[in-house]
Amino acid sequence: MRKMMRDKALVRRLSACETMGSATTICSDKTGTLTLNQMTVVEAYFGGEKMDPPDNTQKLSAAVSTMIIEGIAQNTSGSIFEPEGGQAPEVTGSPTEKAILSWGLQLGMKFSETRSKSSILQVFPFNSEKKRGGVAVQVGDSEVHVYWKGAAELILESCTSWIDKDGSKQSMTPEKVGEFKKFIEDMAVASLRCVAFAYRPCEMSDVPKEDQRADWVLPEDNLIMLGIVGIKDPCRPGVQDSIRLCAAAGIKVRMVTGDNLQTARAIALECGILTDPNVSEPTIIEGKTFRELSDLEREEVADKISVMGRSSPNDKLLLVKALRNRGHVVAVTGDGTNDAPALHEADIGLSMGIQGTEVAKESSDIIILDDNFATLVRVVRWGRSVYANIQKFIQFQLTVNVAALIINVVSAVSSGDVPLNAVQLLWVNLIMDTLGALALATEPPNNHLMQRPPVGRREPLITNIMWRNLLIMAFYQVAILLTLTFKGLTLLRLEHDNPAHAEILKNTFIFNTFVLCQVFSEFNARKPDELNIFKGIAGNKLFIAIIAITVVLQVLIIEFLGKFTTTVRLSWQLWLVSIGLAFVSWPLALVGKLIPVPDRPFLDMFTCCCPGKKEG
Repeated sequence: MRKMMRDKALVRRLSACETMGSATTICSDKTGTLTLNQMTVVEAYFGGEKMDPPDNTQKLSAAVSTMIIEGIAQNTSGSIFEPEGGQAPEVTGSPTEKAILSWGLQLGMKFSETRSKSSILQVFPFNSEKKRGGVAVQVGDSEVHVYWKGAAELILESCTSWIDKDGSKQSMTPEKVGEFKKFIEDMAVASLRCVAFAYRPCEMSDVPKEDQRADWVLPEDNLIMLGIVGIKDPCRPGVQDSIRLCAAAGIKVRMVTGDNLQTARAIALECGILTDPNVSEPTIIEGKTFRELSDLEREEVADKISVMGRSSPNDKLLLVKALRNRGHVVAVTGDGTNDAPALHEADIGLSMGIQGTEVAKESSDIIILDDNFATLVRVVRWGRSVYANIQKFIQFQLTVNVAALIINVVSAVSSGDVPLNAVQLLWVNLIMDTLGALALATEPPNNHLMQRPPVGRREPLITNIMWRNLLIMAFYQVAILLTLTFKGLTLLRLEHDNPAHAEILKNTFIFNTFVLCQVFSEFNARKPDELNIFKGIAGNKLFIAIIAITVVLQVLIIEFLGKFTTTVRLSWQLWLVSIGLAFVSWPLALVGKLIPVPDRPFLDMFTCCCPGKKEG
């Protein structure tokens, strides 16, 4: 967890780290995760014409400019602090609000002054379902302006007229609707977020009295279109490489965004989530369409979805449920309070450390401190590393256990004596449990882990590759140690020695060879499926240190602690023979890794071959 913290990932629930290694799909937000969250207005369409540059209001009448600025200043959840002394204003708020307010400053807006000229009567905060936010302001004694701002195509549907550059109200003809739609599509293709501005004039007599105003619903129809802006949020550097790495690792990345389908498609192509610009449903789907499907239809469609546009937090929750029902291990990113249900429902909830709300963070398992998608990929790599290290340790531990058990049981049954006494087995257990766990569980993550498919929910912990390696090593160790147990006196040429001394010398040699076999076996356990067992060993200094400590302690036990362990000193020739026998583990493991294993787990095959009694 400390190492992951250095990689900008704060783990709140420990088991989530391992689960992340098994993730088969990541449902990611767009803004701030796949993109930089640095939004700027780069295109504007007001008065029926494109403004070039977007802050050029020379073609617009003063009345139109005033209305645009009033709508920006009043209909916002952000704020602008204007310091004294001519310093640059400080803009606060959501990324979209900051972009629009900054654009307003370029138009010549004086934020505090503009807000003081009119008073707010009612506010309709931005709603993720309706994709719009509005405000009613009183201008003068009796005039009321209701300003709306939101998703361009949705605002356009509510408009029955538009304002030209001279400030004249014009009817929204089908031709003009097509012109607006064409401009929205062109923006979306350029991966811009389209935000429309509209208003509706009212009389003060249409506004409820102050004590009844709390239930007043702002009028959303018969709006007058002011214009549309295109906001650019560039992709994060390196996000394409991260998505490519996920694809190679068998993880499907799905983008869930509130943008319209055209903008979502353009961003997905830019990020690498989509490769074909001509894909259609259900690969790219609208949240509303997905929401209206039945549960069974959603499950069938969910597997095919790569991009979901115009989605609400509830759509994200439905997608997570459908994917989980299909057997996926789902990771979800979220930053808003409304994302909490989806974060809680997913196998791994990932909240954003910068943009994320406290509610989202509390509902998540891991907090991505820098809001970067590349950090998600590092978390996956760490998760796979944890799982792989557990497997390495299990392979090593089972090899030692199987060999020690068979040797002592066979010897005890056949001769009534055991070559490994209690103290020696305690030392072997120390190597196996404590030092072995430290050495193998601290292997750092590597890119090789991202070249294999994710582990499924029901896949066995002990894989066929592990069984192959384990059985080869255990068989070799049992073979040489049983041979030494029954033929050791002859092979070591101890027939003519004192029988008691010869027996204890033989058992010491068996114990020494067994321990050294585990030392060499520990190297093999580092890379269960790779031929080069020394790859990356220099990066794990703890492994090298533990191997060195184990060897030094073994020498001390044999040479100086014989009374404690019931051993005698070995000659240098016998040390060399012990090392030689243990060394054979390396070439044997290398040859063993060339033996192919079936994809189907051995235990499943065994179950099929030995079925239980059928009922009836």
